[in-house]
Amino acid sequence: MLNGLEKEELAFFEKDYYLEIEGFSKKNEDKKSLNYFEKDTAGRFRAFYYSDKTFKLNADPIIGYQVTFPGKDRNIHSWVGIYSYGYFSDNIGVSMDFRSNNEHGTNIDGEKDFTPETGIIPVGSDNIDYTEVKSMVSIDWGWGNAVVAKDFIEYGYAKSGNLVLSNKAPSFPYIRLQLNPVDWLNFYYFHAFLSSNVIDSAKLAEYKRDIYINKYFAWHSLIVTPLKGLDISVGESVVYGSKLELVYLMPFLFYYYADDFLSDREGKPGDANSQIFLSVSSRNHLKNTHFYGTFFIDELTLRGISGTLFVDTGTIEGAFTDEESRTQVGYTVGLSAVDMPYDNLTLTAEYTRINPFVYGHHDPAQTYTNSSYLMGHWMGHNSDLIYLEINYRFLRGLQATLWGEYIRKGSSDHSEQYGDHQPAFLFGLKNYYKYLGLNLKYEFMHDLNFEARFRLNMISSEQEDGSFEDSHVNEFSFLVYYGL
Repeated sequence: MLNGLEKEELAFFEKDYYLEIEGFSKKNEDKKSLNYFEKDTAGRFRAFYYSDKTFKLNADPIIGYQVTFPGKDRNIHSWVGIYSYGYFSDNIGVSMDFRSNNEHGTNIDGEKDFTPETGIIPVGSDNIDYTEVKSMVSIDWGWGNAVVAKDFIEYGYAKSGNLVLSNKAPSFPYIRLQLNPVDWLNFYYFHAFLSSNVIDSAKLAEYKRDIYINKYFAWHSLIVTPLKGLDISVGESVVYGSKLELVYLMPFLFYYYADDFLSDREGKPGDANSQIFLSVSSRNHLKNTHFYGTFFIDELTLRGISGTLFVDTGTIEGAFTDEESRTQVGYTVGLSAVDMPYDNLTLTAEYTRINPFVYGHHDPAQTYTNSSYLMGHWMGHNSDLIYLEINYRFLRGLQATLWGEYIRKGSSDHSEQYGDHQPAFLFGLKNYYKYLGLNLKYEFMHDLNFEARFRLNMISSEQEDGSFEDSHVNEFSFLVYYGL
């Protein structure tokens, strides 16, 4: 049962969908509406809205300003844009999100490498400009839908970063199919077109300019819900390059064996970068709690048996600690509890570990990246993380989040990935990161937000002589923004 605050929040969020709910109802299907910069019938402010029997369109501006003080420095981030979405009839949807960003200051992060922030394609150094564009067209037929889009796709439940698919890398274009033939089964497939950032040297002479190697990504998963609140998902993905392959445009195909087919056809060893993943989510089987976990296999070759997925069952004992085994896997386990011990309080704890060489590949055009940013967890391989969070909602729109994070990170080098022995976890010079943060957020009205953030950064970096250099930085940020 919802408490008082949850009922207020539900009523607030329902106003976002009021026009869709009312506009598609039989009693209003012949009505026409055109509104500029005024509230709709539900009291929700709209910059622009149009509706008739066959077409509906919403549009709102995006504008934001953030000032950050890392130590004695000052950085400014501002952005403007537009977000719009609409419907043709009752089964075709479209959306577009465009925003232009500027960052300037004395200590801006133009690379956005070791951070959960989405990677960018910047222009400039201490004064950088970049754009973000997302768009989508979808068609729905009740038990499924098909999408053509340039957007993010995320997979997983983690708060501190997703192992399989995250929003760390810039958005990419894709085609997607979702099927839901029965209420306990969901199937997802997409094929994406990535940016390799790897120059095709064979075409330099022909075109007399930089031509980048094509890069593609095929992905599918099956989600089974055997009982209410329990979702079990298993899936597979493959990163491949150079040319588009028809076999990876087939949603119902085991891609690991498709690579064998391609190698036979081409007369050379298979070279695609394949992955397998598993995710489990359990909600309210223990009252007010959510248990979740993800297991990501990039390469699993035990006791030296060739292959990226399979185990020699005769030599399993001790295989995971054998130096000749290759356990290039990652996993996340987590728990969140709501309204415990007080209403409107949420507690979260999770742990993530990523073994050496996960996400890598000997062909730089087939690594698990888009535009040189990881599509999985932002901290990369040879690392682990503990994340703790306390969130409390004081009233509708006002919440505070106290969080802490501890990260261990070894070398990022991939040069020994295909050596005779797999190195120990956290090999190389180590870095230890401790973060403690407090975020305050207030959504004054729909889409209008105010935020204040504090973060204490404590970093300890190992040197060649075995000593450690420590740094401490206090960081304050203030934000105001309108739009998603």
